[in-house]
Amino acid sequence: MIHKERIEILQEVQTPAQEGKYVLYWMQKAQRTHYNHALEYAIEQANKLNLPLIVYFGLYEQFPYASSRHFQFMLQGLQDVAENLAKRNIKMIIKRTFPPYGAIELAKDASMIVVDKGYLKFEKDWKEILSHQLSCPIHQIETDAVIPVNTASSKEEYAAYTLRKKLLKMLDIFLTPLISRNPNFNSFEITNLEQYNDIDIYTKSASEILEELDIHREVQPVTDIKGGENQALEQLSGFLNQGKGLELYIQKKNDPSVQATSKLSPYLHFGQISPLFIALEVLKFTQDYNHEFLEQLIVRRELSLNLIEKNINYLTLSPLPQWSIKTLNEHRNDPRNNFYTLEEIEAANTHDKYFNAAQKELMSRGTIHNYIRMYWGKKIIEWSQTPEEAHNTLCHLNDKYALDGRDPNGYANILWCFGKHDRPFQERQIFGKVRYMGVNALKRNGKPDQYVATWV
Repeated sequence: MIHKERIEILQEVQTPAQEGKYVLYWMQKAQRTHYNHALEYAIEQANKLNLPLIVYFGLYEQFPYASSRHFQFMLQGLQDVAENLAKRNIKMIIKRTFPPYGAIELAKDASMIVVDKGYLKFEKDWKEILSHQLSCPIHQIETDAVIPVNTASSKEEYAAYTLRKKLLKMLDIFLTPLISRNPNFNSFEITNLEQYNDIDIYTKSASEILEELDIHREVQPVTDIKGGENQALEQLSGFLNQGKGLELYIQKKNDPSVQATSKLSPYLHFGQISPLFIALEVLKFTQDYNHEFLEQLIVRRELSLNLIEKNINYLTLSPLPQWSIKTLNEHRNDPRNNFYTLEEIEAANTHDKYFNAAQKELMSRGTIHNYIRMYWGKKIIEWSQTPEEAHNTLCHLNDKYALDGRDPNGYANILWCFGKHDRPFQERQIFGKVRYMGVNALKRNGKPDQYVATWV
């Protein structure tokens, strides 16, 4: 089912839609065919118009911070998408261009355009470009939230507890399976489409395509984490392990020496797996909407989406609550026992073996264990000359190295380190009333020295 709340008409025309050869789905945020409301809506609209559907993806080589690591993971996913679309007789076109420009070019022969909703400012700006340049109908579908962000709340929420009660009231409505549809027409039969295709996604490997791209290559691909919706579904199944994974998650999720977390965040970032599908699979083993895993997947993740959707200044410290801004300013000039430059932090060249292990994991695998990641962020605050410097460092490192960087969840979690979505704690040096996190917290929750032995 595609709820009306997921559908936003970005542009409608009063006169009949232009005659076209196809319906165009510009896939950008939701890079999957499985449980993709935007794709299913596009198929539905194409069938109503008695037209084939083509799917377009814009590959932007100058995307900020994107490197070989991110592009390989994404290309592996796009190969899954192309293959799975082909099984449904849907042609995929990938252009090496500024994504809105490719959509505008293909829209010349389209009767209608369907886009998937993104939350970051640049994603909204791209859709604005499209609306200003085209006169055909443009429909935006939200498929990367369990509950559509503006349905969940009309305002920026203060904390998880203020959003949680709203989400819980709506879960029974939106936890609805999505039925897969098939198009009535084969878009591989449309002539002259290959003139638009810049990448041979059907026959070349991700590594071969990667070599052709004009991209930053400083951050190398992660060899043992494969991208794509097929791999994402396998990862989810392996994590759940017939429900045993949820039990282990509750017991050991904060222990970095145990493999108890889902490791799904890179797949969620690239839209290679549906949060709705994850939730429905989890609910096969528990009926508790307050389960700790669902708390993270739905409440905490959608709290991040709420922040990014409602506050355009998410890349600064201005979204912090007033108590946090006040206390950080009051302790701005507190003496620091240690100062580290960005270069020293990035090279994991500090006195703290736990931080160094986390930074080395990030550089090597593009991930940091969820609990250690909080410690990693707090330490950078402690070692920076100002809160602003710490925030810039955190955003830089996360976006440069993390497979799930440049993401609403990441930006919200970084701001959490400074007090966003949190409460005041006992006052102390540097942090003021912002929550502090030390080595003792790591040791209470697991065996961090075993984690260190893996990376240092």
